[in-house]
Formats: sequence, C-alpha cells, structure tokens
Amino acid sequence: MIKVSFLYPYRENGRFDIDYYCNTHMPMVAEKLGDALKGWSVDVGLAAGPAPAFVAIGHTLFDSVDAFKAAIQPHGKLFAADLPNYSDGDPPIVLISDRRAGT
Repeated sequence: MIKVSFLYPYRENGRFDIDYYCNTHMPMVAEKLGDALKGWSVDVGLAAGPAPAFVAIGHTLFDSVDAFKAAIQPHGKLFAADLPNYSDGDPPIVLISDRRAGT
C-alpha cells in the first residue's frame, strides 16, 4: 500500500480554510477517486516552536503508484482548480511513500 500526502507549508498571514478542505475538498476528491482510494485523512499542523512547519497535510491511500496515477489522471485539473477555495498559497508538496506499518 502507498500513501500520497499533500503537504501545505505554513505561511505567516497565509489563508488556509481547514473546514473547507476537510468538509468539501477531500470528500470531493474521495468521490472522484472512487474505489481506487483506500482511505484518506487530514492532519492540522500544531506549532512545535513559533509556527508549525505545515498548516495541513492531506493523506490518501492506494494499492500502488500505478493505481494512484490511473485514478488521479482524469481529475488532476479539477483538484488543482479547487485550491483557491481553501488556500491562497502555492500548490502542495506531494510525497508518495511506501506504507510499511500502521493501522
């Protein structure tokens, strides 16, 4: 199983609507990706010092990189076009990782 994480760096005075991201964006992503998506979650950054490194991280789970690519390809532009609805920042950093442990 792989995890694809979308990391949104913290920016002082940046706008990130976590309610929209959790309640509208991610459910829309889940609906579009269908059965290829094995699960999703959202983490909200907490300050470890003066500010968190990331304001939010969206996680998605897939059986393989190929499954992720096939599922997201038809919808990538739609997902990117929704960014201004929840953030005034740059597109997220994307991390694809091989999930080795966890529940």
